Amino acid sequence: MYGAILGDMIGSPYEFDRGDKTKEFPLFSRTTRFTDDSVMTIAVAEALMDSIGKSDDEIRTQLVSSMQKWGGRYPDAGYGGMFYQWLHTKNPRPYGSFGNGSAMRVSAAGWLFDTAEETRHMARLSAEVTHNHPEGIKGAEATASAIFLARNGKTKEEIKEYIINEFHYDLSRTCDEIRSGYCHVETCQQTVPEAVTAFLEGQDFEDVIRTAVSLGGDCDTLTCIAGGMAEALYGVPEDLKEECRKRLPADMIKVLDRFERKSAALRMALQRFSV
Repeated sequence: MYGAILGDMIGSPYEFDRGDKTKEFPLFSRTTRFTDDSVMTIAVAEALMDSIGKSDDEIRTQLVSSMQKWGGRYPDAGYGGMFYQWLHTKNPRPYGSFGNGSAMRVSAAGWLFDTAEETRHMARLSAEVTHNHPEGIKGAEATASAIFLARNGKTKEEIKEYIINEFHYDLSRTCDEIRSGYCHVETCQQTVPEAVTAFLEGQDFEDVIRTAVSLGGDCDTLTCIAGGMAEALYGVPEDLKEECRKRLPADMIKVLDRFERKSAALRMALQRFSV
């Protein structure tokens, strides 16, 4: 989860096309902060950890409860208008969104489950409590799938092929081709492919982050998505983890630490099983 949260933090000063579309910028500054992307990433991670072994309806209920709880704790994190209303509605219902919020909060699903099928199913559940439009669901499933594949040793070419074949995103453009005409947009259709491309072109974790920010647009969310993928392939340097923790409140760190323990235990169990 560090990758997604760091992507959100590092991208946040440059959201709404406030950057210079360059990879040369300070990773951290006085305006580096977490936004709604990190809050909801934490919320979904907590819900999925608390829901293992439960039915789909119970998982949906847990997701709604967790997202509303964390949204209430951090009401000024920068939520979109429809989602903000959803957060403060009793018995909220999905509202057909295909916004990129479903993809930015889903990274935990890529780490917590043993198969691609289960990963996609949990990503779908995490999306459809709000973003039940097919494109919203697709964005969440594609993001979680890329993380799952990367953490299980698949190459970038294999991940690219899977994303194209399963989700039919156009990944033919390079970042240089995207960058010049790209502007702030908040749909999965115009954020997830760009995030995947930044991930594919980056050479290490930091380079993925810098590449994603350089595209501009809704770059805290785009970089959150790309950062989650980059962590699964490259890991996150310890110094960047420390910078991340400096900028998080104690309650979020508690969930992050629990998640790290849980995902590490699952990886160890899978390694023992494979042997």
